[in-house]
Amino acid sequence: MKALITRKVGMTSIINDDGTETAITLLSASPNVVSQVKSDDVDGYTAVQLATEPTKKLAKPQAGHLKSIKQDLSIMREFRTHGLPEDLKVGSTLSPEVFSVGDTVTVTGTSKGKGFASAIKRHNFSRQRKSHGAKGATRRVGSIGSMYPQKIFKGKKMPGRMGGERVTIKNLKIAYVDPELQVIGIAGAVPGPKKSIILVKGEA
Repeated sequence: MKALITRKVGMTSIINDDGTETAITLLSASPNVVSQVKSDDVDGYTAVQLATEPTKKLAKPQAGHLKSIKQDLSIMREFRTHGLPEDLKVGSTLSPEVFSVGDTVTVTGTSKGKGFASAIKRHNFSRQRKSHGAKGATRRVGSIGSMYPQKIFKGKKMPGRMGGERVTIKNLKIAYVDPELQVIGIAGAVPGPKKSIILVKGEA
């Protein structure tokens, strides 16, 4: 299974063999330990739970859950699988070497929080013209509905909280792997701020 829990380091660029430059996002991938394997018979679906980042302060429920691997790890995430991988057992370790340059991956993270934003920034609305008695209402939304049906429909595009949402991007490519530094590089942008948790899952 190709999957890792990583943390975003930042962006840089690399020079390819043909002389072209590629912008990549660097992800710190410390060793991931298999903490639980879920099966159809017991749990109703198949999945592998990974844990990473050692800690000295662990809640008792988490400590009990991780007793089987005899390690105190603070970050745990679950990856759905099609069938149970035969090579993965509780206590197995996954490193950045599970990925190779050119692999296609799906990346999941939490986007940057923007706070309370207007409809122009949040939904790409256009402002009203500043002439003919606008009186400071140039950035307002305008009418949000008529008298009937005397309510605002769910999903109406209005000002509100922007960002801070779970975002998944598919079909990204692995452009760089460094097992010694425990770093992988993904071509292009990855959602989330620096130091945020990023889930990387390959096709296999």
